[in-house]
Amino acid sequence: MGWIEVADGVFRRRYEPCDVTVGVVAGEGGLLLVDTRCGLAEAREVRAQLRELSSAPVRWVVNTHVHFDHVWGNAEFAAPRQLPAAEIWAHRAAVAAMRAAADDPRAAEFRAYLAGRGPEWAARIAELVEVAPDREVEREHTLDLGGGRVVQLRHLGRGHTDGDLVVRVPDAGVVFVGDLVEESGPPAFGADCFPGEWATTLDALVAFAGPGAVFVPGHGEPVGESFVRGQAAHIRALVLEGRVAADG
Repeated sequence: MGWIEVADGVFRRRYEPCDVTVGVVAGEGGLLLVDTRCGLAEAREVRAQLRELSSAPVRWVVNTHVHFDHVWGNAEFAAPRQLPAAEIWAHRAAVAAMRAAADDPRAAEFRAYLAGRGPEWAARIAELVEVAPDREVEREHTLDLGGGRVVQLRHLGRGHTDGDLVVRVPDAGVVFVGDLVEESGPPAFGADCFPGEWATTLDALVAFAGPGAVFVPGHGEPVGESFVRGQAAHIRALVLEGRVAADG
């Protein structure tokens, strides 16, 4: 579909596999990239296609959460593949999970499962280099992109994972929300989610975003406040019905 400008200097692009959305925020100091896709070849594709927007370097990368379809391209923006390397940011829980994956038998089994899905996945896994972020956010952090543009990173609570991080561009009224909000399908209740806390986190997201904000999900089209509130109500109803386990 190509890059779509959500607001002035704020872009998104949807990619297969996994229908994942990558975000870009342009500042005078460089580009901030939101999530890096499923592998190094896909991240290289993103890097090449960023030239359609700007010749500026990627100086910041933000991982919205730990899941592979959002982070396995990180190495393409770290040394030695990129010099100077970008700062790579995530919530501390996501960073810890990515570091632990190197020695986790379940992570190894998952990589083997993906490699067995066909030649394209086998190629992704064969060249995979997992790079955990080198910058951690506990609750909030503000990045100065230059030219008066700042970006706010905020952990609003547990939901899709324990390390969900949202990326707010206040001068544009846009928030990249990762998989806290799902537009192209129902919320993904994985083994590492917190259904009992998710809706409350979405309430906090609406308050943090402010009136009239545009929410860019990790999968699907941008949505407004009413959609986010509706998804919070849906999750609360599922939890009350006992159809998902409430960890929080």
